[in-house]
Amino acid sequence: MTNTAEERRARILEVVRELGSVRVMDLAARIGTAPVTVRRDVAALAESGLLRRSHGAVSLPREALAPGAEGRERVIGMLVPSVGSYFDEVIDGARAAAAAAGARLLLGIASYESTDDRAQVDQLLDSGLDGLLLTPNWRPGTGAGDTAWVRDLPVPAVLVERLAPPDSVAAELDAVGSDHQHGVLLALRHLQRLGHTSVLLAAREDTWTAYQVRAGYQEGVRLLGLAPQPVIDIRRPGLDSEVIAGRVAEAVAEGVRAVLVHNDQEAIQLAPLLRARGLRAPDDLALISYDDVFAALAAPALTAVAPPKRAVGAEAVELMLRRIEGGAELPVHHVRLLPELKVRTSCGGVPEGGAR
Repeated sequence: MTNTAEERRARILEVVRELGSVRVMDLAARIGTAPVTVRRDVAALAESGLLRRSHGAVSLPREALAPGAEGRERVIGMLVPSVGSYFDEVIDGARAAAAAAGARLLLGIASYESTDDRAQVDQLLDSGLDGLLLTPNWRPGTGAGDTAWVRDLPVPAVLVERLAPPDSVAAELDAVGSDHQHGVLLALRHLQRLGHTSVLLAAREDTWTAYQVRAGYQEGVRLLGLAPQPVIDIRRPGLDSEVIAGRVAEAVAEGVRAVLVHNDQEAIQLAPLLRARGLRAPDDLALISYDDVFAALAAPALTAVAPPKRAVGAEAVELMLRRIEGGAELPVHHVRLLPELKVRTSCGGVPEGGAR
């Protein structure tokens, strides 16, 4: 065990030089000293400019790196819950921004149904990352669960399309994402301008975005004074289309003439089923999709809320690179990017002045 403060701090610097970046807890175990003591030593070394602290990890300041090290290729890991749809564009944006900055992006996937976020992250960390872009599988409406491991990562982390609850230990992590509640408000406002006084929402309930869309609908209906409607739950994505079509047809029979659907897949499957019931968009009802991954390819082409997916990926990489360089001196950023409304055939009109 290392005893005197001078010996401990010399050993701390030795370990950090060897590993590049290390969590305080791992550092304490490595030198055989209580974490509370190591934190005090790290604070003293950081105050002297010999170490840099960032989100539970320590590293050498840039000026202390070996000659040429500051120009080395940065390696950024990225964990997403899926590929093949929404996150493809987020990944594309991140990849382009990383390439432009001379950095390398490594990808990990932990599906929505899995609970192996941490295993995937550990696999990425073994590749020698400088930072991690992280989309954890936090369940909607249930908080962020166990977030301590996210806070204690040995490298800086930026949450992507996620925001930790204010009372979570991960709440002070950097985060970049779409303001989905604003996106829903755009759709509702557009429909109101077209003369609709009530809008139906059919939405999934198993993803973070779905939860934000539902919250945005409740708030948007209140703000705009629209007549609220019970939300149609899409409990089995891709399999409940007949049931959803029946529920929408019932609402139309009661006078509702507009529907917002999360997401594109559900909206595209819904359109022909409504047609089989004698309902066509835009003649009999206005239809808006949320996500805008495939909406433009539908028949008719769907008006859609388009979260800035590529911009989210690019901004996350740029923030990560600033965090790597600035360490704890850079204030924590929570960046919300605003979606746009892409007006197409399925709504039957464009409001005065266009839509945003």
